Amino acid sequence: MKLHILGICGTFMGGVAALARELGHAVDGSDQNVYPPMSTQLEQLGIGLNAGYSPAHIAADTDVVVVGNALSRGNAAVEHVLDRGLAYTSGAQWLSEHVLPGRETLAVAGTHGKTTTTSILAFLLDAAGHDPGFLVGGVPENFGVSARIGSGREFVVEADEYDTAFFDKRSKFVHYRPTVAILNNLEYDHADIFPDLAAIQRQFHHLVRIVPGRGRLIVNGEETALAEVLAMGCWTPVERFGLDGDFDWTAKLLAADGTAFEVHHRGTLVGVVRWPLVGRHNVMNGLAAIAAANAVGADLAKAIPALADFVSVKRRLEKLGEARGVTVYDDFAHHPTAIRTTLEGLRARVGAARIVVAMEPRSNSMRLGAHADQIAPSLDGADAVVFLHRPELAWDAGKVVGALRGDGEAVPSVDALIAALKARAGRGDHVVFMSNGGFEGAPRRFLAELGG
Repeated sequence: MKLHILGICGTFMGGVAALARELGHAVDGSDQNVYPPMSTQLEQLGIGLNAGYSPAHIAADTDVVVVGNALSRGNAAVEHVLDRGLAYTSGAQWLSEHVLPGRETLAVAGTHGKTTTTSILAFLLDAAGHDPGFLVGGVPENFGVSARIGSGREFVVEADEYDTAFFDKRSKFVHYRPTVAILNNLEYDHADIFPDLAAIQRQFHHLVRIVPGRGRLIVNGEETALAEVLAMGCWTPVERFGLDGDFDWTAKLLAADGTAFEVHHRGTLVGVVRWPLVGRHNVMNGLAAIAAANAVGADLAKAIPALADFVSVKRRLEKLGEARGVTVYDDFAHHPTAIRTTLEGLRARVGAARIVVAMEPRSNSMRLGAHADQIAPSLDGADAVVFLHRPELAWDAGKVVGALRGDGEAVPSVDALIAALKARAGRGDHVVFMSNGGFEGAPRRFLAELGG
C-alpha cells in the first residue's frame, strides 16, 4: 500500500508514518512546518518529505491519503483529495485498523504528561521483556524513534483528546479501544475546540465507556475533574494513584527533587525508583506507568530498577548543552500547569541558581488567550522571562510581563528574543526555551551564539 500523509511532521502523524514504513508500506508526506525532531526521524527512515500542501505532492498511484487534524477545508491538498474522490482516512483510524487489532492496547490520556508517561510505560514493558509496540508524541531517547510495531502482545499509545480530523470530530483516543487506560490528569485546554472543562470531561467519559470490564483504569486520585468523569458511569476496575492521600498506588519521596522514591501498592513496598527525572509531576507520571505495567503482568522487580537508565523524551526539559557557564534547555511547554511543574522540578535540581525562561505562547489555547491570566503565576519559578509577543498575538502580553514575580520583557521577534537573552544570561544561569512549536530554532541558535 502507498500512503501519503498530510501533516506528516506532527508528532502523532510522524509516528503513524514510521509504523506504516515498518509494516512495509510505501510512505511519503507533506507538511507546512518541517522541523526536528520529527523531520529528522522521518529523514533517517527514508520517508520523503514535501514542504507545503501542494496537490502535486500527492502521487497519482497513492492508495490512501492519511489526513492530520491540523488540516481543514480550504487547504489545497484537502480540496484536491475531495475533488478527485481519493481514498482518505485519519491517522487514528489508520492506527486502529492496521496496527491495533489483536493487540492489548494501553492508552495514556491526560492534559499533561502524556508523552513522558507513555515513554515510561513502554520502557518498563520493554525492560520486563515484553517487547511492546508503541506510538509516542515525541522521540523517547531510550528508543530513538517515536513509534515501533514491536513483537509483543502490548501496544502503548499516547491517547490525545484533541479531535481526530476535519471529517471526524471525535477525540482521537476513542479509536484505540484500550484494555488499560491511564487518566493522568484533566484541566481545561484546547480552547479552539472545547468551550469548557465539562466538554472535555464528556470526551474522557467516552473513553471510559469503551474500556472493557476485564481491563483496568489507572486514575489520578488527586484530580476532582477525573472523579467527576468516573461518576458519570464506570464499568471497569479502577486503581487510583497519588502522593497525597490513601490510594492504591502511592510514592514516598526519598529525594526532595523526585529523583528517588519508594513505590507502594496497597501499603506494600514493591520497589524503589532512582532515575534522572525531576519534579513531583514526574513521580506521578512514573506511578501511573508502573500501575499500568502491573495491570498487564509486567515483572516490576525487573522493570522498576531499570528506570535508573530511563532518559526522558526530546524537548521535555531537554538539556541541549552549556556554553560560557550558561546551561540551555528546550521544553515542549503548552499549558500553564506544565510550565509551573517543569520549573518546580528544575528549581529542585538547581537550587538558588538563576532560571531564565524564553516563552512563546504557541498552542491554540495560548494564542487565543484562554490561559492568559494563568501564565504569569505559572512562571513564578523563573527569575527572569523574555516573552515572545509576535504581532499576530491577539492579546496583550504586556499584562503578563507586568504580573511576573521576577524580571521580564516582551519582544516582537525571535532575533530580538535571542538578543535579550544574551544580555540577561550569565555564568551559572539556566535558560529554558518553552514552546510547543519550532520556535524558529531559537534554543540551538542561542546556544550556538554563546559558543556551544
